[in-house]
Amino acid sequence: MRVVRLSLPALAALALALMAAALALIAYVAPEDADQGLSQRIFYFHVPIALTAYAFFGLGAWKALRHLWKREPGADLESYVAIHQGVIFGVLTLATGSIWAKISWGHWWTWSSNQLVLFLVLFLFYSAYFMLRFSMEPGPARENASAVYALFGVALIPVSFFAIRLANDFIHPTVFSLDGPQMTGLMFLAFCVSWAALLALASCLYRLELTGKRLDMRLRELREVLG
Repeated sequence: MRVVRLSLPALAALALALMAAALALIAYVAPEDADQGLSQRIFYFHVPIALTAYAFFGLGAWKALRHLWKREPGADLESYVAIHQGVIFGVLTLATGSIWAKISWGHWWTWSSNQLVLFLVLFLFYSAYFMLRFSMEPGPARENASAVYALFGVALIPVSFFAIRLANDFIHPTVFSLDGPQMTGLMFLAFCVSWAALLALASCLYRLELTGKRLDMRLRELREVLG
């Protein structure tokens, strides 16, 4: 089966179209939450952003495994860029979560929330990835150490994700359960379109950064050849 790979401009256009559709659904179609009112609409950004961060941390770990196992050319750089995107969306997760909590419950942060603390641990772990990577000289040793570190971090992803099932706190109400999404059909539609939009945006940024990094590497190699 052949997988269709969109060009970067086409992917950017898709991300823009999905984002416009998501904003329209959130603003005009999805009903207002009975308990939280208008402030609940940040959910359609906060949760998809967090899931996108998880996805790119997971992608970084997968590419790290490909580097260590298959010695796949370029896998180390792809792992690095994926983790970089994960950290960017991790910052947005913490920011949107804090704004939502402050508006709805009057707290910017609470250390008693397992979900908040475990996501912060995951975020700090992958932030420290860059300290490790850039403390070493470029070469196989740095690539291997970075890959091993990225693989260790992937164990924190399911722990952070499922912490909300155990926490049962006021900051993170459970909206997805074994019985399905705890929201109306229109709310779920808005959520899915918003997540698709953010995944498309993150994929676009990932490919753009990856292209830039590869171009920079080739230019450096050319300078070395030309002396």
